[in-house]
Amino acid sequence: MDNSSYELIEIHDLDYSRGARQIFNGLNVEIRRGEVTAIMGPSGTGKTTLLRLITKQLIPDRGVILVDGQDLSALNQKQLYKLRRRFGMLFQNGALLTDFNVFENVAFPLREHTRLPNRLIRHIVLTKLHAVGLRGAADMMPAELSGGMARRVALARAMVMDPDILIYDEPFVGLDPISMGVIVRLVRKMNDALGISSILVSHDVQEIASVADRTYLISDGKVAASGSPQELKKTSSDLVQQFMNGMADGPVPFHYSAPNYAEQLLGRDAE
Repeated sequence: MDNSSYELIEIHDLDYSRGARQIFNGLNVEIRRGEVTAIMGPSGTGKTTLLRLITKQLIPDRGVILVDGQDLSALNQKQLYKLRRRFGMLFQNGALLTDFNVFENVAFPLREHTRLPNRLIRHIVLTKLHAVGLRGAADMMPAELSGGMARRVALARAMVMDPDILIYDEPFVGLDPISMGVIVRLVRKMNDALGISSILVSHDVQEIASVADRTYLISDGKVAASGSPQELKKTSSDLVQQFMNGMADGPVPFHYSAPNYAEQLLGRDAE
């Protein structure tokens, strides 16, 4: 990995639209090496879309995305495939393979992308499961796991290839307070112990405050605010205050943009 730059991922003047709806309009984000960077914002602002752009599952309309100095738009399929091997991904729902047990779920990336002997694969998988506290669950099936356990198995699988960049897409959704506390601790522990860079998309302000080094709050296609979670809480922006404090009233409306209510229900000629 090229350590000449402090920024591992750089996003400059990014535009992206889905149909007639513009998701990003001049977005600028920098992901720093060795840090946990949180991406936050109201629902529908494109947080998961941003992750897909960073991994080139989607192509921006305009702008530049650099990953360790490499311009994603200039990569061919072989180069992109090689770059993606540096990413680990924890999906929103865990995305465990239901017909595989815990061991084989974690082993899957190794079997797919390497030619390691079974003995070494077994050693690596058990090491990763031990790191998330589930070595004893190696023979269990996904249907036998609680939500928190399934999320930890998914985390073990995400880091089994020793990625440089670990992406968490809503890792706290649906977890009880104990499981959430475990996942928060693991995010911080894995980032520091393995020397990786983490990107965390979440709505959970309290958990973000305890784990993130830097936070970007996205709204209306741009970065509304950035800084440490503590800095964001102190900002005077009404939008930031509404989001960080969970306020019902503020710049972010409850209702999605729609035609006049009476006209839509009763017809355009209604009085």
